[in-house]
Amino acid sequence: MNPLSGTTLRAFLSAVQIQERVAALGQQLTHDYGGTNALHLIGVLKGAWVFLADLVRQVDLPVTCDFIGVSSYGKRTVNSGVVRLTLDLAEPIADLEVVLVEDIVDTGLTMRFLLETLSLRNPRSLRTCTLLDKPSRRIVPFTPDYVGFTIPDYFVVGYGLDLAGAYRHLPYIAICRPSDSSEETAL
Repeated sequence: MNPLSGTTLRAFLSAVQIQERVAALGQQLTHDYGGTNALHLIGVLKGAWVFLADLVRQVDLPVTCDFIGVSSYGKRTVNSGVVRLTLDLAEPIADLEVVLVEDIVDTGLTMRFLLETLSLRNPRSLRTCTLLDKPSRRIVPFTPDYVGFTIPDYFVVGYGLDLAGAYRHLPYIAICRPSDSSEETAL
């Protein structure tokens, strides 16, 4: 069965709201890292690439970027609880000021895995920035350093976030209700 058939979307965060908040996050990063030579942003694939692309243009500092890939959802709307690395960094991060850029934090499992993995590589500092934070879904304690929006327990798509690979292209974020009611949704 096609996971997208019968899916309904309801606008949640507009493109304007997102761009205003991304600009504010870029200004905060510029302020916080203003005394450093460079900032290294690591985008978590696949969901964070749209957010990272906009964020990097809002940081008024020398910035380098890399990507790391993880998977914990697959084609489902609920986290599987198993995080696996699908793509590693291209360059070492030892002695760099690193900010891990994520699209959404919910259970905290992915962030714990990534922070444990990246801290072993000896960055000078390691912080986190997420566009969306769903603290009501936490399984492991975690508080992101930079948060775009704190949201209720909705399954959302758009602006890089997807359902089975679809909807990443939307310039806004929408609440998604899949037609398969056996999947847990937060509506």
